[in-house]
Amino acid sequence: MNKPLRRIALFCGLLVLALLIRDNWLQYVKADELRTHEKNRRVLIERYAQERGDIIVDGKTITGSERTTGSDFAYKRTYKNGEMWAPVTGYASQAYGATQIESLEDGILTGNDDRLFFRRTLDMVTGKKKEGGNVVTTLNGAAQKAAFEGLGNKKGAVAAIDPSTGAILALASTPSYDPSVFAGNSKDDEKAWTSLESDKNKPLLNRALRETYPPGSTFKVVTAAAALEHGLYTDPDEKTESPLPWTMPDTRTELKNEGSYPSCKDGSLREALRISCNTVFGKIGSDLGKDKMLETAEQFGFNEEQFVPVRATASNFPKEMDRPQTALSSIGQFETAATPLQMAMVASAIANDGRLMEPYMISELKSPGLDTIERHSPRELSRPLSGENAQKLQDMMETVVKSGTGTSAQIPGATVGGKTGTAQHGIDNSEKPYAWFLSYAKTADGSPVAVAVVVEDSDAHREDISGGGLAAPIAKNVMQAVLNGSK
Repeated sequence: MNKPLRRIALFCGLLVLALLIRDNWLQYVKADELRTHEKNRRVLIERYAQERGDIIVDGKTITGSERTTGSDFAYKRTYKNGEMWAPVTGYASQAYGATQIESLEDGILTGNDDRLFFRRTLDMVTGKKKEGGNVVTTLNGAAQKAAFEGLGNKKGAVAAIDPSTGAILALASTPSYDPSVFAGNSKDDEKAWTSLESDKNKPLLNRALRETYPPGSTFKVVTAAAALEHGLYTDPDEKTESPLPWTMPDTRTELKNEGSYPSCKDGSLREALRISCNTVFGKIGSDLGKDKMLETAEQFGFNEEQFVPVRATASNFPKEMDRPQTALSSIGQFETAATPLQMAMVASAIANDGRLMEPYMISELKSPGLDTIERHSPRELSRPLSGENAQKLQDMMETVVKSGTGTSAQIPGATVGGKTGTAQHGIDNSEKPYAWFLSYAKTADGSPVAVAVVVEDSDAHREDISGGGLAAPIAKNVMQAVLNGSK
């Protein structure tokens, strides 16, 4: 063979070798990735080839499936009270994918999870139609309804937790959306999706998990916990070293209180929390310093994402601050920002005698035959404060509800602790403030519920916006719904 032919043969051999390598790479190394890729339409066809399993609340389904026509997708997802449950379920759309539980537990819901392999094999042998499994949530239907209806046409969110386990009982966000309206892939579905995406009120945003707000005075319970845990003060009724007026360190700026409260001068922790003295808690934060404040805030869960299993945005407590910034951060201003879930975690840890439990909203995964595949076990995240100090803080928060700014949250026959907050925002505080309420309710049997409510805006006049007036009644209704159901 002459030299040119040898070169051609060698080149052709290399091409064949490259083709074989590429073919084997695709068939074996990349097979699973290509098989499950979101752009692979056969994946979507398979996902919607049969009815999806359901998401369960209180033993009842809040989802369903219906037959489609004129599409290669056999079924599409349906939702019961979709707007109310969207912050929990997320959506499963033939055109726009899936989010939240619908996405995270897609394998169970479609029946494709590896843990259902034996079940699938058995169904193939018996000729039984493939089925999806079910996801059982921790949600309390009555509490969710109270939260959703309480928010009404206002922008805001509610998160409620069982302090003893971390189980999420309510997760509401408004304005919301009905996932059913874009569950298919028709022109109507496209129109509904486009309308929701372009809505300036952001109905697709899960405000309970993904939006952070300045927590305002509700953060003062964290500052009070830091004061007790670090030994700055040990008795809720002892006088603090809090002059009135108080000028923030290294500045000529006086920290103002909301309203005229002479008892803020050297006020005790209990009195300062009852009437919400900025001067007392700002000075406590400044006296403790940023490192001790940061330590306590992070023990409560700040600066870390939470997975419930849906990801919740990390709440923020600044790591770099000067002394006046530390004072402002300690009253929930400056760069302090929290999700409603985070503030419910704060209330939960206090109500649970200092033990912060990992928040979660899926209790069980079940096979199509209703056998339990996986069951969640409650897990302790941290201990932000000792049992003794938690009980002191409970006593202080209960005073807020008995005779302070949170009296509208009182529930006959239950012990309620709370803290109001009115957080300023906008350039030079030009926007309407956020109304917050942080609370827990307990009976003689323990502490069944902790709640955080934020009302982002409302039709109320600016001067009428307050945590006690707008947010506390919503929290009260949510707590009552849980308490009534636990009897």
